[in-house]
Amino acid sequence: MNKRWTPHATVATIVVRDDRFLMVEELSGGEAVFNQPAGHIEAGETVEAAAIRETLEETGWHVAITGLLGLYTYTAPANGITYHRYCLIGEAINHDPNAELDEGIIGPQWLTIEELRASKRLRSPMVLTCAEDYISGRHYPLDIITEHP
Repeated sequence: MNKRWTPHATVATIVVRDDRFLMVEELSGGEAVFNQPAGHIEAGETVEAAAIRETLEETGWHVAITGLLGLYTYTAPANGITYHRYCLIGEAINHDPNAELDEGIIGPQWLTIEELRASKRLRSPMVLTCAEDYISGRHYPLDIITEHP
């Protein structure tokens, strides 16, 4: 019998302030890379709640989720895992400089789209794709996501 294919369900949050994107500088495979605040959706958690939690855990920023950017699919060549990434749009509310960040996080950074385009340290192609989609005006209302209890 074949093993059933199971993608990993993740969230990422696009937060823009003064034309800069909130990014996470983190270690991945021993290298420092940039990613949006992102991570796996936990059992029983809504997509919106996961995005709020991951943004706080990785950056110390409290955010309000205002919309959906899109659903992105990526298969990582290093491990063959397929990720289904819900990318949400958030508004920065306030920062807790004393927040304990997740293991492997170097810290939050605010980068321009030009800095992202020039960077050779993006965790995956989804990082720039999501930023470019945001710049292009792709925004959907949150009620496009229906979650049943």
